[in-house]
Amino acid sequence: MPSRPAQPFVHLHVHSDYSILDGACKIGRLLDRVQELGQSAVALTDHGVMSGAVELYREARKRGIAPIVGLEAYVVPDHRERPAREKRAHLTLLAASTEGYHNLIRLCSAGYLEGYHRKPRIDHELMSRHADGIIALSGCLSGTICAHLERDDLAAAREELDRLCEIFGPEDVYLELQDAGLPIQQRVNQHLVRLGRETGRTLVATGDVHYVCHQDADAHEALLAIQTRDVLSNPSRFRFETKEFYLKSAEEMLRALPDHPEALAATVEIAERCSALELVLGDPKLPRFPVPDGESPSSYLERQCREGMVRRYGGSPPAEAEERLRFELATIEEMGFSSYFLIVWDYIRWAREQGIAVGPGRGSAAGSLVSYALRITDLDPLAHGLLFERFLNPGRRSLPDIDTDFAVAGRDAVVRYVTERYGESAVARIGTFGKLLARAVVRDAGRVLGHNYTAVDRIAKLVPERPIGIRLEDAMKAGSELADAYAADPTAREIVDTARPLEGLVRNEGVHAAGVVIAPSAVTDFLPVRVDDEGAVVTQVPDHDVESLGLLKMDFLGLRNLDVIQKAIVLIERSRGAAVDIEAVPLDDAGTYAMLGKGDALGVFQFESSGMREALREVGPTCFDDLIALVALYRPGPMAFISTYARNKRDPSRVSFDDTRLEAITGPTNGVAIYQEQLMA
Repeated sequence: MPSRPAQPFVHLHVHSDYSILDGACKIGRLLDRVQELGQSAVALTDHGVMSGAVELYREARKRGIAPIVGLEAYVVPDHRERPAREKRAHLTLLAASTEGYHNLIRLCSAGYLEGYHRKPRIDHELMSRHADGIIALSGCLSGTICAHLERDDLAAAREELDRLCEIFGPEDVYLELQDAGLPIQQRVNQHLVRLGRETGRTLVATGDVHYVCHQDADAHEALLAIQTRDVLSNPSRFRFETKEFYLKSAEEMLRALPDHPEALAATVEIAERCSALELVLGDPKLPRFPVPDGESPSSYLERQCREGMVRRYGGSPPAEAEERLRFELATIEEMGFSSYFLIVWDYIRWAREQGIAVGPGRGSAAGSLVSYALRITDLDPLAHGLLFERFLNPGRRSLPDIDTDFAVAGRDAVVRYVTERYGESAVARIGTFGKLLARAVVRDAGRVLGHNYTAVDRIAKLVPERPIGIRLEDAMKAGSELADAYAADPTAREIVDTARPLEGLVRNEGVHAAGVVIAPSAVTDFLPVRVDDEGAVVTQVPDHDVESLGLLKMDFLGLRNLDVIQKAIVLIERSRGAAVDIEAVPLDDAGTYAMLGKGDALGVFQFESSGMREALREVGPTCFDDLIALVALYRPGPMAFISTYARNKRDPSRVSFDDTRLEAITGPTNGVAIYQEQLMA
């Protein structure tokens, strides 16, 4: 365990890579360094967003570090105005309690939802509505108070300080002292000390951290050049004036501010005040599905399932189905997920009523008889030996995950229906974050270094495209083309060395292609949101953090093949003058299998790649089970057994079993263990 520093200190002003292309701290590495320095807590104060709040909370707690959730807000006189030129001031805000955390969410969300203009802006009036539980620090040189002091206008600085005290309360406002080696900071600090003495406000030392270690300063310069699309050789480019914006030890902070040990001590006091924050992670927070009077979600779900069982099996469902249904319904009720199934059933039912094509289901949800009865899926789990426990297991309490395919033309209509059903404020798209990945970061590094496109392109192409997400470390293994170029070519070495520390940092915000969150009340009661370029409300936190909070995340997938099928049906019906029921298409048509066996599968979902068409030719499918097996086999690892499956299919005498009990398990798949259910058996 690292020893505690003689002068305790906590960093309260830190930018992760969610301060996009400005902060260079990955949260995991940041926390590792905090732990190395023996510091007990750390705050995250990204520019205008709280994208890293849940990740910080979860990962810091794992390491025994107290997480302090914060925000460096952009403050303007009137956040609803859109002036041609605007000077935004910075203000550091920290959540001192769970109430403060929710007020921070409301503030930074309002910065996007109420008059967004280039940056998420807030004003004093907005802060006064959401001030409870928040501690305010006066900010860096870009803060209003420091800007006044830089002009030696102590009266205006005091007026702003008084205003902050009026909003947050005098005991919750601190004056930030920073010293990153800038002469102007030292002059402003003298004014801040005087202002603190005259007003009784406490001084607090902060570091304005933008990168983890001192040696990361050059990489941060490259990151800024990527942001501004500039080159490092340009002397007038945007840059930080010193290399002191890293996560300093307590001793380094004391050396920077030797006359103010009390300002360092104040950081620990603030950290203790912020320790009251409690986030409940993993506890499901489901919207309550509206059910008829006198019904509960569980009873209404059972009624819909009973009606569905009659449609699926006729008036007398088999005993096996009846037993399975009772088991599944009891498990769903015990886990509190009845509303979840009703929500999914409802929007799939609505889509079909509107003539929007819906896929037959995918993934582990096909193992649920409840899903089959509700027509969420169209594959009988009993006929295909699918296990419910793969989908939902009482021993693993997590929200079910049902992904649904819709025709692309109707997908947005389904999302609109859900939005209207549960309320516009309760529904949002899921935010994503693009990263500086290996090949792309090599290109970015080459560009900011000023190398010509041809040279950079040549080096970037030495990073393999497969597997997806390959890291530079893997691409640089001994004997690789990139490693050889690095050893022999100074240009390649310079580019790779610049790219390495930047790899994996956030490069841009995005929107999940299919993900939508549905909350029990307004989304901003649980997490912060932003607005994308098209005006859609999007979560500031990524999908795994949405799930960590226990919120319902649904994937509404748009599948072009469903549009093609719908159009084909229209053309067939028009030419034949008779209706076509796509659900009644037989699964034993010899002509179809003969066509697929020749690899004629262009435009067929999951069978149209060149590799899959070759696999079709090799196997020569003659039944639906062969197609199921091919889809499961055609992925890394199992792919090696396609030839075995094909040989054993052509010559069943090749099949042997190491244990006679395996015959019942792998016999139906020609002696090859393909499915999770087989491995579980």
